[in-house]
Amino acid sequence: MKKIIAVIFTTLLMVPAAASEFRTNAKSAFLIDFDSGADIVAKNADDLMIPSSMVKLMTLVMAFDAVKDGRLRLDDRLPVSNNADYRNRIWAPASKICLMRGQEITVRDIILGLIVVSGGDAGVVLAEHLAGSEEDFTTQMIRRARAIGLQQSTFGNTSGLPHPDNLMTSRELALLGEYIIREYPEFYPKFATRRFEFNERQSAWCNQWGNLHSVSYNRLLFIMPSADGLKTGHTSAGGYGMVASARRQGRRLVGVINGFRGKDHNALGQEMKRLLDYGFANTTTRIFFKQGDTVAQIPVWYGRKKTVQAVAARPVAATLAAGENVSQVRIVARYKDPLPAPIAAGASVGDIVVEKGGKVVGTVPMIAKHEVGKVRILGRMIKNVKIILGGKK
Repeated sequence: MKKIIAVIFTTLLMVPAAASEFRTNAKSAFLIDFDSGADIVAKNADDLMIPSSMVKLMTLVMAFDAVKDGRLRLDDRLPVSNNADYRNRIWAPASKICLMRGQEITVRDIILGLIVVSGGDAGVVLAEHLAGSEEDFTTQMIRRARAIGLQQSTFGNTSGLPHPDNLMTSRELALLGEYIIREYPEFYPKFATRRFEFNERQSAWCNQWGNLHSVSYNRLLFIMPSADGLKTGHTSAGGYGMVASARRQGRRLVGVINGFRGKDHNALGQEMKRLLDYGFANTTTRIFFKQGDTVAQIPVWYGRKKTVQAVAARPVAATLAAGENVSQVRIVARYKDPLPAPIAAGASVGDIVVEKGGKVVGTVPMIAKHEVGKVRILGRMIKNVKIILGGKK
């Protein structure tokens, strides 16, 4: 069995002239291309910082998982405890739906309330239902974050209210945003919702609160037509922050700003728009293989089929940053030849490596498109005889 390195694509690509560096007063800014995974802007991207209400993206992942695996249904009504009651003093300064102990709220409204008006009380309702307590739920959040690939993030609550364990990097916030876009296509359109209409508030004060707090805090949705998510955050200690995404002419960027000392959410939206506009204007991305495209036909040892069709598990792309005059891009497929049977559909069968200027800038798994079974003992004996006689495998 030998290692094969096949050069699939080599080209010279012209890119735009050099652009000035993106500058912001935010403590951290990060911008990534969704398809290539390339960093476009990275200011303190790996520093642990207070994420404020952007923590709720992880809370939402837990909700989406529960709906997908059948533990919850969108129409299920969950009870509100004293911990989520708006009269509990912790909610006085906080974003909330404005719930009261004893009432019930649907999972659908919990999700929309978390997304649109950053309803921290809704996160507590979810946590207590799924894990028994918010504390146990945050332990599950950390475990799930590690499974996603967020190795530094920690959580002390579901809401992002001040807590020493609420810490995330801008890079991991962007990766979390990417994960939501990729893994929950049925839920992601909800992040573009501009207004949350909740008609089950049970006090005059809450009705008044709801009238004043029904419009999304994500002001980017109102000033950038291509924007479609995700989540803002603000605390006195953490400043203003946002995870956002926009799609323009088929290309998607995901950006994060944190520690921004702006006037309000409107200023935050404008700053995020500047970041995303910078990325679209000063970089381009070339997609070489779409997800599911065939990259190679790999020979199989003792297989019921002679080859297995190897496809790209994700898009294979390269982002060309401003400032480069000419970049050489190579796409290389690496795999073992032959692969031993049996091979399950979706199993990893190699890697696709993207090289630019002689450096590896991305790696995408190749997976088997179809199952390839193993031949029976008699079949293997016949193959062995053919090999001895000089035949093909």
